[in-house]
Amino acid sequence: MVYDQQRDAMEQRSVAELVNDLSAQVSRLVRDEMMIAKAELQAKGKRVGVGAGMAGAGGLVALFGLAVLVTAAILALALVLPAWAAALVVGGALLLLAGLLALLGRRQMQKASPPVPRESIESVRKDIAVVKESMRR
Repeated sequence: MVYDQQRDAMEQRSVAELVNDLSAQVSRLVRDEMMIAKAELQAKGKRVGVGAGMAGAGGLVALFGLAVLVTAAILALALVLPAWAAALVVGGALLLLAGLLALLGRRQMQKASPPVPRESIESVRKDIAVVKESMRR
C-alpha cells in the first residue's frame, strides 16, 4: 500500500524534479565516495607510519648487531692476517653486500605501485556502471 503511494507520487513528478533529484543524488554520491577515499588513505597512511617506525627501530638494532659481528669477523681474521688487512677484507665484503642490497631495493621500489584508494575507485566504477545501465532503460 505504502509502496503504491510512493510509486504514484514518483509517476506524478515532473522531469525537472526528477533531474533535480538525480543531480542531488549524484552530488551526494560523489561526496560520499570522496569521504570514503579520504578515510581509506588516512588508514593506509597510519599503517605506513607505524610500519616505518617499527622498521626503523629494527634497523637500528640490526645496525648494532652488525657492528658487533663485523668486529668479531675482523678479530677472527686478525688471527691469520695483520689487523689492518683483516679490516680491509671485511670492509670490502661489506661494501659489496651494500651495493647488492641497494640494487635489489631499487628494483623492488620500481615494482611498487603508487598508493591509491583502490576500493574507492572500484566503487566509483561500479556506481558509474549502474547509472549508465539505469539510463539505458
